[in-house]
Amino acid sequence: MKKTQVLVYVSLLISLEIILTRFLSFQTPLVRISFGFLPIMLSAYMFGPLIGGITGALSDIIGIFMFSTASFFPGFTLSAFLTGFIYGNILHNSKYSIKKIIISVLLISLIVEFGLNTIWLSIITGKAITAILPLRIIKIAIIIPIQIISINIVLKSLSRYLEKYIAIER
Repeated sequence: MKKTQVLVYVSLLISLEIILTRFLSFQTPLVRISFGFLPIMLSAYMFGPLIGGITGALSDIIGIFMFSTASFFPGFTLSAFLTGFIYGNILHNSKYSIKKIIISVLLISLIVEFGLNTIWLSIITGKAITAILPLRIIKIAIIIPIQIISINIVLKSLSRYLEKYIAIER
């Protein structure tokens, strides 16, 4: 695929991620539930871990500077990069598999959501991790099946299109 085509697709996915995360989400100071993970996952699935990570990081940076009242915190940008990177390492250049979807969602939930994002929230809010943890555990328990089902539906629906028109090399 040409670099221009990759740039166009990634730009569209970044725009979609910003819309899903900033405008079509449920958000409290400690928890955000959205479908913003889908464009990052698609970018990683289509173009690999590095482009998936860059898509996540740029989505975070552009979204925070354009549409947020909160200040920029680089920890969340790192988390967004790692999310795309993990999706890309597991899903890119491999056959579609529910097992791989489950593994990627669990790794991201444990490492990024439960681990890093909890630390970042503790730093930002000044609250102890133990005070934040119960709400984070509930959020993660709710979001894991939603993410697995959503990714499964999206990849099942788009896999033929992606292979045919975007020419993913397998």
